[in-house]
Amino acid sequence: MRSQKATKKPNGKSYILTPERYVGAEALEEDEEGLDEKMLHLTAKLERQFAESAKLEAMIRGNLPRVGSGG
Repeated sequence: MRSQKATKKPNGKSYILTPERYVGAEALEEDEEGLDEKMLHLTAKLERQFAESAKLEAMIRGNLPRVGSGG
């Protein structure tokens, strides 16, 4: 959890300077997964998404002539 920075004004009141205090953002919990492990999972997910993207692009290009684009 991030520490909140407080500023003391001459009147003795403290003001919190972190934006989540004012916009309703919740504090983020620390992730148990290490960076290396997270990068492996995210890279694998991205590779699957690239493969799906290529498959969908091929399907769209194959259908373009049927809808009159001539592609």
